[in-house]
Amino acid sequence: MPSIVQWDDHEVTNNWYPGEILDLPQYTEKRVDVLAQRAFQAFHEWQPVDRTRAVDGRVYRSFRFGRRVELFVLDMRTYKDANTAPQTGVGRILGARQARWLVDSLDRSQATWKIVAADLPIGLTVPDGNGIEGVANGLPGQPGGREHELAWVLRTLAQRRVRNVVWLTADVHYTAAHHYSPDRAAVGDFDPFWEFVSGPLHAGAFGPNNLDPTFGPVAEFVHAPPAANTSPLLGFQHFGEVSVDGRSGELTVWLRDGRGTSLWSKTLRPERAR
Repeated sequence: MPSIVQWDDHEVTNNWYPGEILDLPQYTEKRVDVLAQRAFQAFHEWQPVDRTRAVDGRVYRSFRFGRRVELFVLDMRTYKDANTAPQTGVGRILGARQARWLVDSLDRSQATWKIVAADLPIGLTVPDGNGIEGVANGLPGQPGGREHELAWVLRTLAQRRVRNVVWLTADVHYTAAHHYSPDRAAVGDFDPFWEFVSGPLHAGAFGPNNLDPTFGPVAEFVHAPPAANTSPLLGFQHFGEVSVDGRSGELTVWLRDGRGTSLWSKTLRPERAR
């Protein structure tokens, strides 16, 4: 099957971040930066990733599929700040260069739909012990921590009138559909958008996670297990499917279980271009 891959935390170690020093006895190498360098080499040796396509020679890159779709693949691991960083300050999840690349590339795109493949969810709080692995800090009110960078991305896209941006996200072990709106948010300077979350393909199922209210999300659909680390045999495995009608431009998303059964679907009509 043709694949476009992005890396997960488990290519290195669970919930890793740059500069981390492990205190786990099973690791003889405690420096996560060293592990990440080795993982990066292995990732590119074994996965179908053309390093010349990646903006920085690593992971984040884009692909065009005709006039209707352009896909933007992110790296939300390599450039983020520590999971233990204060959640009320100004943090980073993409890094300045990648964030600028994303906004500029979405702005330049002539595709009807701009699909962002993000390896961490936007509005779900993903804890890491006493820290936070993902974007959302779990606090109400104005953006804090890594949310600042996402707020800048969303605000700039709205200012440039970039339309028809859809987010496909991963990491958490269940599936959900979230709609974000400035009418419900602590900040009102972005356009409404959808986030579709799906996983895992073959792992213990967890969730659901709490939704952070900062960007005004509503969970339109959730399929999560009754208990943490539910066995894959019990049916809480998921994947998503996206189809774009070449004639009408309508985009349809299906959230499916491991057998391929559709659990929920949504069809979006494209907004008129600028």
